Amino acid sequence: MLEKIQGIVLKTRDYGETHKIVTIYSKKIGKLSAIAKGAKKPKSRMAAVTQPFIYAEFLMYINKGLSTIQQGEILYSFRSIREDIIKTAYAAYAVELTDKLLDDKQPDPFIFDQLYQTMSWIEKEEDARIPLMMFEIKLYKKGGFAPTLAYCSNCKQRHLPFAFSIKEAGLLCSSCRSMDLQAVLLPDAVAKLLHIFSTVELKQVTSISVKEENKQLLRQLLDNYYDYYGGYFLKSRKFLRQLNSLK
Repeated sequence: MLEKIQGIVLKTRDYGETHKIVTIYSKKIGKLSAIAKGAKKPKSRMAAVTQPFIYAEFLMYINKGLSTIQQGEILYSFRSIREDIIKTAYAAYAVELTDKLLDDKQPDPFIFDQLYQTMSWIEKEEDARIPLMMFEIKLYKKGGFAPTLAYCSNCKQRHLPFAFSIKEAGLLCSSCRSMDLQAVLLPDAVAKLLHIFSTVELKQVTSISVKEENKQLLRQLLDNYYDYYGGYFLKSRKFLRQLNSLK
């Protein structure tokens, strides 16, 4: 079936001497892979439209297996992301996590919008750590392993303070903290932020002010949580850690 699909290029890989396999995330169909014939040729019209992070409209034959791209038109290039190594690292993490955690051809307009909004934030702002965490928590929910962040994961009560337990997959109240002696006691502000991250869309946020030590704590919590439940190695996360250590 020949269809027009608007989507974000998540990744590409070479196929033969002149072709590419392109993985696209679209609002209409979800994640799908397609062959772009001749895309490796320098003068090919497909070369520009099949770069990572490109948001484009593709005319393609949709097949049960590998689809085929016939034409492509760039709608938004996110060019400034590719021109900045830090922004590239942030965007690479967002798209790799999307690729790893989402099944093929399972559309989710909400997740698509969150990815696009995250990419737009990365392009315009210097620090994308908080938007990335907001997006990845929503991806964890889509992947079926999101932590409980609105209340205690054991007794359901909502009163601060809370600790964060990887073992119990979310927050523990003071009464239930003994269930996991390794749970990390959270500052009240961090517990509130985690709940906000899981529910608020990025477009509702005009500015983000979080203490540096809280950003680092949040990042450590989510990294450890993903290591326990996520299951996929992320090359982009390793690169992002290296860049942050240099900073």
